Amino acid sequence: MAKQFFSKAEQAQIVAAIQSAEKATSGEIRLHVEPKTDLAPMDRAKIVFDNLGMGNTELKNAVLLYLSFKDRKFAIIGDSGIHEKVGDDFWQAEKDLLKTYFSKNEFANGLSLAIEHVGEKLKAFFPYQANDVNELSNEISFGGETNE
Repeated sequence: MAKQFFSKAEQAQIVAAIQSAEKATSGEIRLHVEPKTDLAPMDRAKIVFDNLGMGNTELKNAVLLYLSFKDRKFAIIGDSGIHEKVGDDFWQAEKDLLKTYFSKNEFANGLSLAIEHVGEKLKAFFPYQANDVNELSNEISFGGETNE
């Protein structure tokens, strides 16, 4: 169900945005999409963040964009390393950007732009290192009808 929310072209666009953003940084970016959640979006995002192992990056510089599309909820969560560098104002600006795009049903474009912005911040504070390894998948993760 969740996989059908984005077309194959939109999925490719988002994954390409993640790959492009991560080329210049040691940071990690993930997108998790599911139909709905009974939790507050940030609470659900924290659970997904943990379930995806995002707190295990060496520099604590992983960022999760979370979308629950049926109930139109979303959140952005950054691990402690990136959060202490950018602060709440950055995350709020990205949430405002997403809200603007989502209100026009331009989910893939909004997410791609937010991923680009996150990548720029990660690059500024966590530039790519010669020995950098991709610690997390760049693929979109999908949840089912329940909070799995």
